[in-house]
Amino acid sequence: MSMYMPGATAVGITFDGGVVFASEKRIAFGNFLVSKSTKKTFSITSKVGATCAGLVADMQILTLQISALAKIRKMDLKRDVPPNTIAKMMSNMMYERRYFPLLTQVIVGGVVDKPIMYTLDPLGSVLPDEYAAVGTGAEMALGVLDPQFKSNMTKDEAIDLAKRAVRSAALRDSASGDGLDVLVITKDGTEEFHRRNKVSVHLLFRKQCCFYNKALIMIVLPVSQNLSEI
Repeated sequence: MSMYMPGATAVGITFDGGVVFASEKRIAFGNFLVSKSTKKTFSITSKVGATCAGLVADMQILTLQISALAKIRKMDLKRDVPPNTIAKMMSNMMYERRYFPLLTQVIVGGVVDKPIMYTLDPLGSVLPDEYAAVGTGAEMALGVLDPQFKSNMTKDEAIDLAKRAVRSAALRDSASGDGLDVLVITKDGTEEFHRRNKVSVHLLFRKQCCFYNKALIMIVLPVSQNLSEI
């Protein structure tokens, strides 16, 4: 990943009756931590949502434009726009810009007749799946999702699995962390949960004596740093 491309971890999971999206909040460019509170889950319609990894501006403009187009499409159809239509609209927009692409990976899904989910790359490829992970922490997240995902999970099981997948990635991916955003979409609408990490830092010290200009002095040195979550 280029130092100018921010890292991220975002996951999506289908369950019996809906879909869950989860992402962490960190935005880092190279070694610089830009933000600890960036939202990467987006509600496109009341029945369709998305989560993204990549450039924040590209995520935001993509979801805003697709949300506006979905409202127009709903007025034409006189019914809810299904997730596959939203995915195709995103794909068309991203493919049209393939020479100057939107630098973002997207997981989009929702429920109208049944839960469904798609993954899109920056060129607009549409890949259907039951669960997915994107971003710099995707490999670690998939290491949790692959063995533990099962069809027809309950809502609580899917939320718990999504949280564990993102947290697992944040443990090893330095570009991911600082809390969680969770978006749940069912036939009844959308729910959002937010969690911000608060970390307290405790320094452990050791004392060391030495002589300086024939005088005995005591030096206090930090030996370790203990980070505990509040």
